[in-house]
Amino acid sequence: MSFMDRVIGALTPPESDETRMEARASARRQAIGGDWLALVLDHHEQIEAAFAAVKAAPDASSARAEQKKLALLLNGHAMAEEAVLYPEMADSGHKGHAGMAYEEQAMTKVQLALLDKLEPLTKDYYDKLEHIRGAVTHHMYQEESSWFLDLKREVPGSRQAVLADRYKEEVHRYAPDLLA
Repeated sequence: MSFMDRVIGALTPPESDETRMEARASARRQAIGGDWLALVLDHHEQIEAAFAAVKAAPDASSARAEQKKLALLLNGHAMAEEAVLYPEMADSGHKGHAGMAYEEQAMTKVQLALLDKLEPLTKDYYDKLEHIRGAVTHHMYQEESSWFLDLKREVPGSRQAVLADRYKEEVHRYAPDLLA
């Protein structure tokens, strides 16, 4: 983790696990059986499990294999959000949030590429993995606590079904395993 990352982390500490769990529970209550928000929340849980699988890998080969699965999940999920949900956020008057969301996901892709250059099971590897996990967790919290709740509330019901169909299409295109 760079010096600047540590400074930013100290100035803006992450949300507590309890705060994140409350936000997710609230979002779950607003999600309706297979709608786009329910799918996103399911994917967020899969991504969290994938981070845990990398961290728990018993050897370097297993860690690298789990890391590849994590990258596929993150990238596929990001592509679906970027193609469907973020444009809708921008069109609904939340251009700042949409822009921040795109930027955060782009930086995650950069950090994943840097992780790939590190030797698994080393301190540097675990530090980078935790840095990425922390950024992704914060990003998911932003979506679950406000960004996507605003989108759910502000977009008309007829458009919600279109978003769900398009989101599923994009997930299927980039990460069919997320639909399992």
